[in-house]
Amino acid sequence: MAPVNCSRLSAALYTTGHYLILPWAFGYLMWRGLRNRAYYHDWGQRLGFGEALPEESSVIWVHAVSVGEVQAALPILTRLRERYPGTTLVVTTTTPTGKERLKQAMGNAVIHRYLPYDVPGAVRRFLDGVRPVMAIVMETEIWPNLFAGCQHRGIPLLLANARLSDRSAAGYQRFGRLSRDVLQNISVIAAQSGRDAENFLSLGAAPESIKVTGSVKFDIRLPPSLLEAAEVLRRSWGVDRGIWIAASTHEGEEEQILEAFGRVRGHLPKALLVLVPRHPERFDRVAALSQKAGWRVARRTAMPASCEAVDVFLGDTMGELPLFYGASDLAFVGGSLMDIGGHNMLEPAALGLPVLVGPWVHNFAEISERLDAAGALERVADAAVLAERVINYLADANLRHGTGEKGRQFVEENGGALDRLETIVQELL
Repeated sequence: MAPVNCSRLSAALYTTGHYLILPWAFGYLMWRGLRNRAYYHDWGQRLGFGEALPEESSVIWVHAVSVGEVQAALPILTRLRERYPGTTLVVTTTTPTGKERLKQAMGNAVIHRYLPYDVPGAVRRFLDGVRPVMAIVMETEIWPNLFAGCQHRGIPLLLANARLSDRSAAGYQRFGRLSRDVLQNISVIAAQSGRDAENFLSLGAAPESIKVTGSVKFDIRLPPSLLEAAEVLRRSWGVDRGIWIAASTHEGEEEQILEAFGRVRGHLPKALLVLVPRHPERFDRVAALSQKAGWRVARRTAMPASCEAVDVFLGDTMGELPLFYGASDLAFVGGSLMDIGGHNMLEPAALGLPVLVGPWVHNFAEISERLDAAGALERVADAAVLAERVINYLADANLRHGTGEKGRQFVEENGGALDRLETIVQELL
C-alpha cells in the first residue's frame, strides 16, 4: 500500500501510534462487551478481514460511525438504492448499536461490516475485499490511512453531511500538516453550513473540494403511518396529561432531568416524562435511577395496556425515537446538559414540538442558533430552568403550538441537501 499522503514523519508517527494502541482498542471492546455482548463479535472485521465481495459487484461504500450517523445516512442509502438499483451498498459502522439500527431500518438491502482500524494492513485487506467504486463517509470521521488508501486506488471519497465545530477544528489544528494532507485526499467535502466550510478551509482543505449543501437531517420524510402510530401510543400514555420527552440522554443528565421532573410534577401532577437514553447498555441503570427517585416506571419493552398510572416511561428500544417524539408535547434533546455537544434537534422540530437544549450544543452550533433565531428552540442552564420552561410549555397549548409551528416551518424551508448530495454523487461516479 502506498504511504500516507502527508509528511513522512507525521505519517510514521500516526501509524506507529495506531499500531501501539491496537491492544488497548481490543481491550476496550472486551470492556464494552461486559454490558453489550455484541462487542465480542466480528473482531476480524476490525482488522480488515471478511468475505470478499464478488468481483463483478459495483460497490458503493458508506461509513456511519454509530446510531446518529446511521440515522443521518438512511435517506442517502434509500436514494442510492433508488438511483443505482444494480449497485451493492456496503455500510460500515464502529459500534454494534449502529449496526443494529442499520439492520432494523434497511434489513438485508445493505451489507454491514465494521470499519477496520486505521492501520495499513487492515485498510488494505478491507479495500481488497470490498473494492468500492466510491466511498461516502458521514459527518466528521477522518482517517489518514483509510483516506490515503482510497486516494491511491483512485476511489472518489465524499465527506457527506460534513460538520466541524470550532472546538474540533482547534483540536485538529494541533496536527498541522497531517490534517491538511488528509483533507486533501477527500474528493468533495459536502459541508452542512458556511461555518463548517470555513473550519475545513482553516485546516487546509482544498477550496475547490468544498461545497455547502446543508444538512440531510433537514430532509425528514415522515410516513403517514408514524403519525397514526403516535396517536395510538399517545392514547395509551393519556390524552389529557402533559407529556415531556427527554431524548438521547447521557450519564449525568438523567439525574438533572429527574430533578426537573420533580419540580414539574409539583405544578402539573399528571405530567408524564418519556426518558430515552442514548445508549442501550444504560437502559437498566436509568430505569433503576428513576425508580430510586420514587417514580413509577414503565418500559417500552414491557409496556402495559395503559400508562395512566405511570410517571416515567422509559424508551428502551432502538429506532422508535421519532414515534416517541410524535406522541409528545415538548422535547428536551440530550447530550447538552453535559459537555457532550448535543444531538439532532431537527427531528422534534420537524414534528412541531418546541425544543429545549442545555448549554453544550457545539456539535450543532449553527443549527441550534438558527432554530433559536426562528423562535423554535430555547436553551436552559440547569435543572431549575429546565423545569420552569417545561412547566410553561405544558401549561400553555397556544405557546406550544406557536413555537412548534415555527420549528416545523424552519425545517421544511431548509430542505434540499439530499438532492444536492445526489448531484455530487453523480458527478463523482
